[in-house]
Amino acid sequence: MSEFVENLNDVFCQFGPVSVRRMFGGYGVYHDGLMFGLVADDVLYLKVDGESVGRFIELGLEPFEYQKNDAMIKMSYYMAPESIFEDPEQAKEWAALAFDAALRARKSSTRTKVKKQ
Repeated sequence: MSEFVENLNDVFCQFGPVSVRRMFGGYGVYHDGLMFGLVADDVLYLKVDGESVGRFIELGLEPFEYQKNDAMIKMSYYMAPESIFEDPEQAKEWAALAFDAALRARKSSTRTKVKKQ
């Protein structure tokens, strides 16, 4: 595990404890068992949805993308602002924004599963 990944608990100290799990060549970042971020090549990406993505776009932050076969796949994660690594209050605010998006996605997924039954 890289020093960057090991440092994430310090970055998010005001937000609360985070855990990191290896996945697909990167890492998932979790709080209370829910993934709200991911790390690929020592770049932190935070979960977004329709309610939060505008904040990331306003700052010119890029989405997480990867190549699959001949297509680029975009996921609902955007780069975290650099300022969160120096400012624990900002880290808390952005982590909460991402965690809320993850909560909404989980609720939406649960409703979809219930409807299919």
